[in-house]
Amino acid sequence: MGHVQITPSILNADFAALGAEVARIPSADWIHVDVMDNHFVPNLTFGPTMVEALARSTDIPLDAHLMIADADRHAPTYVEAGCASVTFHVEAAAAPVRLAREIRAAGGRASMALKPATPVEPYEDLLPELDMLLLMTVEPGFGGQKFLDLVLPKIRRARALMDKHGVETWLQVDGGVSLETIERCAEAGADTFVAGSAVFSADDPDAMVTALRAKADAARA
Repeated sequence: MGHVQITPSILNADFAALGAEVARIPSADWIHVDVMDNHFVPNLTFGPTMVEALARSTDIPLDAHLMIADADRHAPTYVEAGCASVTFHVEAAAAPVRLAREIRAAGGRASMALKPATPVEPYEDLLPELDMLLLMTVEPGFGGQKFLDLVLPKIRRARALMDKHGVETWLQVDGGVSLETIERCAEAGADTFVAGSAVFSADDPDAMVTALRAKADAARA
């Protein structure tokens, strides 16, 4: 398992002042950018141009989560736009192995996301191709949703498969992650945590990043 990383999502930040919002969380390991196309998910957020502007305004690496159809065509664009890690949804990729290799070839970390109902077992052989696996702990599309405990056994199974193959793949969870739920995720084997509303609705977002990291570390110890 990698060390604990907190990747706050700007989905719950003030879109009109993203540079300033990101500056409020200097302790974040990554900035999680939710790209939605109103097709794969029923919501529309940002595209490559905005991602490029955000990459210029911060030194914290960007972790793009593409909730978009036709991921095969669009994912490499986000590495070019300045994202250090790009996550595509397996449900939206026709050729996930090729796509992961394209993202890596472009210089990004390749990550694959699974919706809550998508099983991890069919993708066991893909794990060595991935730098990170993202297990959604809500149905993708909107911030502020309640954490789905039903994903916990899947997190455990994913971690067991990673251990079995001895891969260095990070295991990220996204959706409803908060001080109340992060311990369960960490105990199940996740090491990278997306938190949106928990961070940006806090009085001190950076203190929340630190508190989340401490809780996850304690749960793993």
